[in-house]
Amino acid sequence: MNKKNLSFSLTIFLLLLGMFSHAQSGSNGQISLAGTWAFAIDSLDKGVTEKWFLLNLKQRVRLPGSMTTNGKGDDVSLKTPWTGDTRTDGPWWNDDSYAKYRQPGNIKISFWLQPGKVYVGPAWYQKEIIIPQNWSGKRLEIFFERCHWETILWLDGRRIGLQNALGAPHIFDLGADLKPGKHKITVRVDNRIKDIDPGSNASSVSDNTQTNWNGIVGKMTLTARSQIYVSDMQLYPDIKQKNVVAKLKIANLTNKPATVKLVLNARQWQGQNKERLPAMIKSVTADKDSTWVTLTYPMGAKPALWDEFTPNLYKMTLQLRSESGLDETSSTFGMRKFSSRGRRFTVNDRPVFLRGTLECAIFPLTGYPATDEASWARIFSICKSYGLNHMRFHSWCPPQAAFDAADKAGIYLSVECSAWAAIGDGRPIDQYLYDESSRIIEEFGNHPSFCMMLYGNEPAGAHAAEYLARFVQYWQSKDPRHLYSSGAGWPVISQSDFNVTYGPRIATWGDGPNSVFNNGIPRTDYNWSSIIEQWPQPTISHELGQWCVYPDFNEVKKYTGVLKPKNFDIFYDRLKTHHLEHLADSFFYASGKLQVLCYKAEIEAQFRTKEIAGFQLLDLHDFPGQGTALVGVLDPFWNSKPYVTAKQYRQFCDSTVPLFVSSRLVYVNSDTLQGDVEVAHFGRQPIMKVKPGWQIKNKKGKVLFKGQLEQTTIEVGAGVKLGHISQPLASVQTPQQLSLEINIAGHRNNWDLFVYPRHVPEPDKSIYITQALDDEAVRRLNYGGNVLLTIKKGAVKPELGGNIQVGFSPIFWNLYWSRNQPPHTLGILCNPDNPALAQFPTEYHSNFQWQDGMIHSNALLLDSICSDIQPIVRVIDDWYTVRPLGLIFECRVGKGKLLVSGIDLLTDKENRPEARQLLYSLSTYMATGKFNPTVKVDFEKIKNIFN
Repeated sequence: MNKKNLSFSLTIFLLLLGMFSHAQSGSNGQISLAGTWAFAIDSLDKGVTEKWFLLNLKQRVRLPGSMTTNGKGDDVSLKTPWTGDTRTDGPWWNDDSYAKYRQPGNIKISFWLQPGKVYVGPAWYQKEIIIPQNWSGKRLEIFFERCHWETILWLDGRRIGLQNALGAPHIFDLGADLKPGKHKITVRVDNRIKDIDPGSNASSVSDNTQTNWNGIVGKMTLTARSQIYVSDMQLYPDIKQKNVVAKLKIANLTNKPATVKLVLNARQWQGQNKERLPAMIKSVTADKDSTWVTLTYPMGAKPALWDEFTPNLYKMTLQLRSESGLDETSSTFGMRKFSSRGRRFTVNDRPVFLRGTLECAIFPLTGYPATDEASWARIFSICKSYGLNHMRFHSWCPPQAAFDAADKAGIYLSVECSAWAAIGDGRPIDQYLYDESSRIIEEFGNHPSFCMMLYGNEPAGAHAAEYLARFVQYWQSKDPRHLYSSGAGWPVISQSDFNVTYGPRIATWGDGPNSVFNNGIPRTDYNWSSIIEQWPQPTISHELGQWCVYPDFNEVKKYTGVLKPKNFDIFYDRLKTHHLEHLADSFFYASGKLQVLCYKAEIEAQFRTKEIAGFQLLDLHDFPGQGTALVGVLDPFWNSKPYVTAKQYRQFCDSTVPLFVSSRLVYVNSDTLQGDVEVAHFGRQPIMKVKPGWQIKNKKGKVLFKGQLEQTTIEVGAGVKLGHISQPLASVQTPQQLSLEINIAGHRNNWDLFVYPRHVPEPDKSIYITQALDDEAVRRLNYGGNVLLTIKKGAVKPELGGNIQVGFSPIFWNLYWSRNQPPHTLGILCNPDNPALAQFPTEYHSNFQWQDGMIHSNALLLDSICSDIQPIVRVIDDWYTVRPLGLIFECRVGKGKLLVSGIDLLTDKENRPEARQLLYSLSTYMATGKFNPTVKVDFEKIKNIFN
């Protein structure tokens, strides 16, 4: 080789070497540890005693990832050690109809999504690393963003330490004396619940949602820093003084005091009118070990404030210069003050109403939380499109990417310390919560979106309240950037900055038939002021809603990751068993419309409660665990369901919501519609000189009535009264479903109203109307007559449907998890064009004109009467039982024709306009030639309906 070629080859070699060194060290002295790792399962827990950290492990996995994403672990079986309550007294374990799903090779669980592989115990991960020459003398640190759960790290066979954070990174200090060259790191990850018990249903560890995975995800790095470096930077904005107090912890590994120069500089990087701020330069002495330094950084004459409407963001950069080199760190922050005034939260001293949902670590594709910002940006964008400004992390803390995305989107976050546990009795979990909360605050405390922190969810323990009082007071005195409370759900204690309690909502655990949906008449005048006025601090309604919808079996194809909806397989099998699979989509759409109606009523009641501080839905999207809780208007992937759009949802869930406050929604035409117009307005500023308007339309869109209210200025707040609507209904001569719309400066909301004639003609005398199959009914049927059988509530045999408790509202949470709490059904399904309903205007699904009927009804088990019956009105059963249930059906009995109503249409009908009108519609139909049932049923089958 000649000199020219040698020179060229050497040049190329040096360039490649330089590229390699850059890729290894990174621009910030950082090496990624993502990639292929050696691996071993330690199911007998002998790896420590046998010193596996000295061995070369043989298997291979990819990290970031979990054992499940790598196909490692055991197949699901009856002995799978699930983390979470499977309700072993429930039907999956005990009902013979589920036996085929409990067979080896065909295990299909119904209580949550099913992973391909499961493993609980220690597993070992190992990787060779190369320390660059230019890192000699640097302080080295290993960073694992999210581990599940306990990790122990060895370096070249030397134990470095143990970490057990669930809500914060695992960080291992390798010291400053590691020689350049090859080294081996070995990590033992153990996902068992041991002496520290956060609760097996906590979202931080549970198979209910993210699964109890074993692995390491997110950012995985080896970082080099100078021997004098900033180990912590906490920023405390003060919007009144227009400054930021920076509390800095300087670590010094040189074993001697050193003079260091600090350069602190803030710049705005999101928002308008960016003001250039000068750097602050300060020389300080760094003592041996560590030194705390406090600096006050001025933010200029007019700092840009952060909130949901203007999420202005700053980045604080800190350079530390010393004889050991340059160290640099930075952090996002916002100029915001999240506080309270009386019972109301405030952001930068402006009242705010929290419209929130839960996030329970639901990530079906991976089985663990997303650590990329794009995923969280999508989630928060969807939340805002549905009118929300708040998210509660139920018994877990999300990764860095969630805070980054929430900062940018303007979302107020409530974080919990990884637990749903029994606390306060001196067990290791008590100290762990202090440690975990400290890690969370240190890692994420600067984020403006981080507004609230609680221990976790619904605590147990005889001394939980006393423990939580101390916990709250500890953090109140330590860090004023956030507000603190005891536990989500309970207990309400005086020390808390705010309450999260289940009292102010339509239905709580066990309410069943006693909620306003199932007791009384449809109305919009109830609120929860009498509940919250007992507490002086802000109150958030805990886990609002929980109204179920039927499964969408079209969703199954979306499960392309590690978790599979084997529960949906079971539910669809049961549909097919009862020959109802052709109705799957109809059940889904009809129950979805009822679900939205209930959420609308639920959320509007919050807005009508003048001093309530906010609500937290359970949930905007489905919760796939705890027996399968299909409570969302979005699926587990945050995709919308087709029965409601974000725009429609925002009509009743937004920063500004018009309200109609009335004692009734069902009228007769001799009535005068009466109701107050109010608004809950929590926009950026008052609405100036607005003239609210209203109109009432029929189903064809024709405006029947309209009016305007007096011009006014609407200040920020709830319970703002705008006027009164008083509209006689005498001109409505026929039964009508009408729609009232209120428009306030372009903010629209609407309510369905139902108007029936005051005087309804008596039924045709040829029709015999009875509440029992008495002798006269039998006689008429034998001689070819027409009989309308309207059954009293509670008169049906248990095995014929009498044990099915029907209500207007749909199932609460789900029957498997709630141990069969009523109601047991999901509303109605009908053909609105059926001539039997011609005088009772309806859609294909439940609306408030059916409330009276449903709370006076029996569901009828059709296949026990005749499997050929296709009911006029069907009741949608729970997806676990999927029984063919009728509410109204027709058949031939003897020589006559029978129409059966599971609704009692006679009792107190003078005070029940809906029952009176439905009775008229059915009887009118029966007097026509259109009443011509074809299915024949024996007398004994009808008699057998009754107790």
